[in-house]
Parts: sequence; C-alpha cells; structure tokens
Amino acid sequence: MKFFEKPSSAQADRVPPGQHIAKGFPVLTYGETPQITPPDWGLQISGLATPRTFTWDDIMALPQRTFTADFHCVTTWSKLDVTWQGVAVPDLMAQISVDSSVEHVLLHCYGGYTTNLAIADFNRPENFLAHTLAGQPLPAEHGGPMRLVVPHLYAWKSAKWISGIEFLAEEVLGFWERNGYHRRGEPWAEERYSDRG
Repeated sequence: MKFFEKPSSAQADRVPPGQHIAKGFPVLTYGETPQITPPDWGLQISGLATPRTFTWDDIMALPQRTFTADFHCVTTWSKLDVTWQGVAVPDLMAQISVDSSVEHVLLHCYGGYTTNLAIADFNRPENFLAHTLAGQPLPAEHGGPMRLVVPHLYAWKSAKWISGIEFLAEEVLGFWERNGYHRRGEPWAEERYSDRG
C-alpha cells in the first residue's frame, strides 16, 4: 500500500512544491512523547507580558471553534482538510496583556521542545490551540492534550504539547531553528532549511 501519492490536478493549487499527499496522518516526533492529562496541563505566559498560567478549564471557557486546514510537514508530506476543534489564537491573545515592544514569541512544550514565530505569524485568526482532532480528543502522539496549529507554515511550527508562550522583543531561535531549519518555514517558498550562512 502506498502511504503517499502525488497531488491530483484538482489538488495542485493546495499542495506546496515538493510535497506529496499523505493517506494517513504520519507521526513525527523528536524524543519521547509526553503523557499529560488535561487536569495537569497548563499554559504559562512569560516574557514581555503579564505573567499568567491558563488551566485546561480556562482554555475551555474561551470561544470554541472548528477549524479545517491543510497541514504541511517539512519532510515532504501534506494532509488536506484536517478538522480540529480549539481556540483561535486571537481569542487567547485577547486574554493576555502584552508589551508594545513584542515582535516575537518562543513556544515552549512539555518535553523541552521549543519553536519560534514572529508575532505577526502567531497572532492570526487561522491559527489555533487544538484539543480535538477529527471529533476525538487529541491523541498524545499528535500533541495532545493541547497543541498549536499554524497552517500557513511548516508543521514543526505547530508546537505539540504546548506548555508556554514567551513574548519577546527580539527573535530567539527554537530547537529545529538552531539545528539547521529555516527561522520561518513558509511551505510555498520551500523555506525548509536555514538561510543563515
């Protein structure tokens, strides 16, 4: 059985260069898969923002939305029309007091993973914290109980097992960005690897 296939002509305008369609939903993880239950989960706000920790109940009390988005992994596969439920980033940001100097965020995750985003790439209505995938609680292997999803960038920016958002005036590179991956990761421009010399 083939797990990946070339995009059809009808899909071509939705699939970035160099990508293939995944028939399933592959799992790629660096290191161990954290096992966090919703009652133990928290999201710590730090850096140039008023410190706060959101509990699971805090997030579930925010407006809940359904999101359908395409998902593009830097390892050359894409999955189209993935349906999630969660909280839009702007709805979360409305609860956070952030300094006017903030230009970047560093996302922290259970297990120690980090990834960075410009605030303009982070605070977009199509980005969301997801707790449900295809109508079911988000499995641990896909980042459950809570992950970030950033559909317009490669999936390593969609931080699994998110545990914190650090607001920064200047860019601080995350794990893969320090290890040769592009600092932004835009699929249509094939920003896979570092643009630093």
